[in-house]
Amino acid sequence: MGRNIEELIVGEKLMITEKIEDKDLLLYLGLTNDNNPLYIQRDFASKSIYENPIVPPIMLTGIITSALSKYLPGPGSHLTRQIVSFPTPTYHYAIVTFNFEVKEVHVHANEVVIYVNAQNEQNDTVVDGIFHVTPPVKEN
Repeated sequence: MGRNIEELIVGEKLMITEKIEDKDLLLYLGLTNDNNPLYIQRDFASKSIYENPIVPPIMLTGIITSALSKYLPGPGSHLTRQIVSFPTPTYHYAIVTFNFEVKEVHVHANEVVIYVNAQNEQNDTVVDGIFHVTPPVKEN
């Protein structure tokens, strides 16, 4: 089990780094049946404002929800609300650093609010968001 609400502290931080690989993109596209050519076709993307294929934003959100499920608060937690933006596109093969910070802990509501900011190698913000998470409830 992950950490329950009483174990979480405002200001607590977590950092993870992910490299976006072809295998990850192909798994995402296969799983979701998302055939947007902007995500995979160089010829198509070269004619867009992005010039190269970009990573689907929901893939980046998936990395965040995975970290919430694995680490903060951890196994048994559940994402209930998110407000997220993607100010800069993420390109294939990017190395993205995700910074998590616990901003609020609501013991009576069993909810934690976590701020997430992710940056690429050029220190451009690629994800900025607030995630409301229900930590696991441990039985006594």
